[in-house]
Amino acid sequence: MSAKLLRKALQWMVLAPAMACSFTAMADEPLKIGFVYVSPIGDAGWTWQQDLGRLEMEKALGDKVKTQYVEDVPEGADAERVIRDLAQQGNKLIFTTSFGYMNPTIKVAKQFPDVKFVHSTGYKTAPNVATTNARFYEARYLAGIIAGKMTKSNIAGYVGAYPIPEVLQGINAFTRGMRSVNPKAEIRVIWVNSWFDPGKERDAALALMGQGADIVTHHTDSTATVQAAEEKGKYAIAYHSDMSKFGPHAQLAAVTHHWGKYFTKEAQDVLDGSWKSDQTWGGLKSDMAAIEGFNAALPEDVLKLVKEKEAEIIAGTLAPFAAPIHDNTGKVVLESGVLDDAGLNKMNYYVQGVAGSLPTK
Repeated sequence: MSAKLLRKALQWMVLAPAMACSFTAMADEPLKIGFVYVSPIGDAGWTWQQDLGRLEMEKALGDKVKTQYVEDVPEGADAERVIRDLAQQGNKLIFTTSFGYMNPTIKVAKQFPDVKFVHSTGYKTAPNVATTNARFYEARYLAGIIAGKMTKSNIAGYVGAYPIPEVLQGINAFTRGMRSVNPKAEIRVIWVNSWFDPGKERDAALALMGQGADIVTHHTDSTATVQAAEEKGKYAIAYHSDMSKFGPHAQLAAVTHHWGKYFTKEAQDVLDGSWKSDQTWGGLKSDMAAIEGFNAALPEDVLKLVKEKEAEIIAGTLAPFAAPIHDNTGKVVLESGVLDDAGLNKMNYYVQGVAGSLPTK
């Protein structure tokens, strides 16, 4: 062997153990996962449920993952900055958990093609961007049945965040469930134009009760609506998470979301190298949406009816948006069949039973 080849061989013998150690260290490094939350985690609500899912994923995957989160991130430019920062910090999977994060997620994803992104409640995908949502409208329909059976005034109040399809699905499903057992029922809506503003949410709930609503519900992140109902001796249907500790007498039930299994699957797919961009929309059958937190005072026949209808939805024999569907002006929306996902994601109307008209842009 020449002196030159001998020197190279010796250099390789010295470097090989170090390189092997380096590759082993890389293989043993946990998958870094980032979360962007639209409101404070608190101890109830949308972000609380998202964070429970993160913790469940951590428990399931152990030291194979390492997570971090940024809470209370406004939608828009701030979200884009936070998402980009998480990618720059080496997170290889990032969950962006609010509708208004959709465009910022798509923009940052183009800049970091080796990072996987999962956006909640949106509809835009990319090669490295997937979307997810829960068919909470299925549980909303069941909650409407409870409201229809329990109301004395035949008026329910609904505190809404923004008039987008996601929120309208909930309002309309709740209304159809309520009127399926109480055709005289009417739903009144107040929009607060915020996902999380306890002051506005409380004011809206109080205003709705002032208009005669003896049951209130909400598609907002805080516990304010349930707390207002507790204070006024009215009933409430909680949303996102079980809020019975904030309204032990008021809460009749809670429509909830569960993300742990989904987050765990997405992370495991990245670890396995099998992750792909897709659109997941799971409901009662997949345990991504649920109705729980029932009030002990709920009559047995009402609870039995809800359980029966829940089983029918899971079996596919009952659909909250089965024809005929009319909007609240009497216009036919669907004459036959069941409203498909495309129709659900374009929803821009109130169904019969909802008072008033949608805000104009």
